[in-house]
Amino acid sequence: MASPNVSIRRVSILGSTGSVGRNTVSLVEAEPERYAVEALTANRNVELLAEQAKRLRVKLAVVADQSRYRALKAALSGTGIEAGAGASALVEAAMLPADWVMAAIVGAAGLASTLAAVRRGALVALANKETLVCAGAMVTDEVKRCGARLLPADSEHNAIFQVFEQDRRHAIERIILTASGGPFRERTLAEMERMTPEQAVAHPNWSMGAKISVDSATMMNKGLEVIEAHYLFDLPGERVDVVVHPQSIVHGMVCYSDGSVLAQLGSPDMRTPIASTLGWPDRIAAPSPRLDFARLARLTFEAPDPVRFPALRLARAALAEGGTAPTVLNAANEVAVAAFLDRRIGFLDIARTVERTLDALPARPVASIEDVVATDHEAREVAGGFIGQPAPALAAAT
Repeated sequence: MASPNVSIRRVSILGSTGSVGRNTVSLVEAEPERYAVEALTANRNVELLAEQAKRLRVKLAVVADQSRYRALKAALSGTGIEAGAGASALVEAAMLPADWVMAAIVGAAGLASTLAAVRRGALVALANKETLVCAGAMVTDEVKRCGARLLPADSEHNAIFQVFEQDRRHAIERIILTASGGPFRERTLAEMERMTPEQAVAHPNWSMGAKISVDSATMMNKGLEVIEAHYLFDLPGERVDVVVHPQSIVHGMVCYSDGSVLAQLGSPDMRTPIASTLGWPDRIAAPSPRLDFARLARLTFEAPDPVRFPALRLARAALAEGGTAPTVLNAANEVAVAAFLDRRIGFLDIARTVERTLDALPARPVASIEDVVATDHEAREVAGGFIGQPAPALAAAT
């Protein structure tokens, strides 16, 4: 029973079986009197989804893969929990009357459900950066039109959000996103050519899903975050900087006109930024390890290497080109990362495939969500055609 002084927040978790989703579930379960869970969704992991749904006594559980519907229905038999499957059911889950929605479906697949939550005017904790990469202008326009609120759940954007003084926007010169540099930060190009999926997903600081871990290893994750930051904070790309910070203690910084730099620090634990959004505008407890400054040996920073990590350059170029270019970038990257994880291409072929796809599909204006969906499909087809073909060397950094 909730305390009389604690209002119950209704929540839905889109992508509850992934890394962000599991951490969100753990925070909800730590204080169950605070929350009523409307919906949970997963891609294919029916077993974990059903287990979570029963523990949290949700109204609706949805699996994106329609072939897994019968297994989900059987797992929930007799519980009174409704089961759903497919893209339309994901949107239905987002439409349930939750006050707060965690948007943690990986990739462009999360766009429709995130938009549905936005159009309902919900508080949307955004861990799905691809939504803003693919359709940033449309999403932010819908946020304003529908009275929704985007709460960044990525550690870097959440850090910026915490120290970004909205009422002093005129005094903000730039923001800085930090990057760990991933597992290959000190590898040569020749060594990176031979890296395996197992090595790429072995992130030195963070525990994440395979796709995001590979994006961190290529630094495409940081490129996507630059595009996301452009839309979240309404800043041009040239005022969004990236520095490599191997310790992953400083997550983001805001530089002001008087020379002050406000930074958010914390241990590399996703429960901290998730808790920041789950409790917003208040703060709630999270079991993240606390920093012991006396024991921190050092905090170091360096510029990202544009030759060994060209993905950041490709992302900035796509943002500058605008239109459909960021959608092409994201779609080609998703195809290439999947091919790498399936051992069909090498690690450096990921960025090569993205660049070839961007070259093959000149940017066009975006007038509707249908334009985004069509471009995403076309880019996946083109990128898929490059998989397994000999690729030229990446263009030299400028």
